[in-house]
Amino acid sequence: MTTLAEGVAGAGSVAPRTPVRAGRRRSGAWRFAVLVLLGLYFLIPIAASVWFTVRDRGRGGVTFQHYVEIPGTEGFTAAFTRSLGLAGLTVVIVLLLMVPTVVLVDLRLPRLRTTVELLTLTPLVLPPIALVVGVRSVLSWAPDYFLNTPLADAFFALQEPSLPWILVLVYVVLALPFVYRALDAGVRGADLRTLTEAARNLGASWPRVLVSVVLPVLRTSVLNAAFLTFALVLGEFTIAAILGFETFPTWIVRISGSAPQLSVAVSVLSLVVTWMLLLLISALDRRRGTKESS
Repeated sequence: MTTLAEGVAGAGSVAPRTPVRAGRRRSGAWRFAVLVLLGLYFLIPIAASVWFTVRDRGRGGVTFQHYVEIPGTEGFTAAFTRSLGLAGLTVVIVLLLMVPTVVLVDLRLPRLRTTVELLTLTPLVLPPIALVVGVRSVLSWAPDYFLNTPLADAFFALQEPSLPWILVLVYVVLALPFVYRALDAGVRGADLRTLTEAARNLGASWPRVLVSVVLPVLRTSVLNAAFLTFALVLGEFTIAAILGFETFPTWIVRISGSAPQLSVAVSVLSLVVTWMLLLLISALDRRRGTKESS
C-alpha cells in the first residue's frame, strides 16, 4: 500500500505536457515552405549560371577553362582596376562626408535630422537616368560655352578615361541613402553624447574624438556602409554606359556577344567576391560582439 501511495503521489506531482497546437505546426510548416521557395528562387538562377560556365559543349563534360581565362582576357585588368579605384574613392569620399554629418546632427543639430534624411533620400526619388542625362548636359557646356577657360579644363579633367572623377561624384550621390541609413542605425544604437563629452573633458580635439571614439563605436555601421557603396559601384552600368566610360559592368556587357560563357563566369566570380566581403563583415561584427560580451 505504501509503494502504491508513493507511486500515486509521484504521478500526481508530474505536470502534464503542454499540448502543441495544430496552428503552430501549420505556421512552422508555412515558414519552412517560404524559406525553401526563397532559397530556390535565388539558388536556381545562380546554379544555372554556374552550369552554363562550366559545361563543355564539345566533349560533354565539365571544364573550368572560362574561369582560368578571365585574368588574361583583353580589357579585364583595366576595367576591373578602374572599377576598384572608383569604388575605393567613392567609399572614402562618402564616408568623409557622411560620418561627421551624422555625428553632428545627432549631437548638436537633432532638429535637422528630418531635413538631412530627406536630402539623402533624394537620389531614390530622382531616377538615375534623369540624373545622368542632366550631368551629361552640364558636361557638354565645356566645349560649347567655356572653351579655353579653367572651368573647361576642370570639366575635361573630370572626364579622364583612365579615372573618370565624374563617375565618383555621381556614385557618391547615389550612395547617400544607403550610407546614411547604415550610419544612422549605428548612431541611434550608441550613446555618442556621453562618449564624446567624456573624451572632450579629457582634452581630446574633435578630429581625435572622431577617429578614436566615434569610428570604433560605429565600426560595424561604417563597414556596412562601405560594403553597400562598394557593391553599388561594382554593379552600376547605366551611368557609366551613357557617359561613355568602360567600367567592369560595361566591359562584361561588351564581351557578352563574343564570349557569353566568359562574361557569365566573370559575373559569377564577382558575385562570389561580394558574398565573401559580406561574410567577412559579418564575421568581424560577430567577433566584436564576442569580445564585448567577454
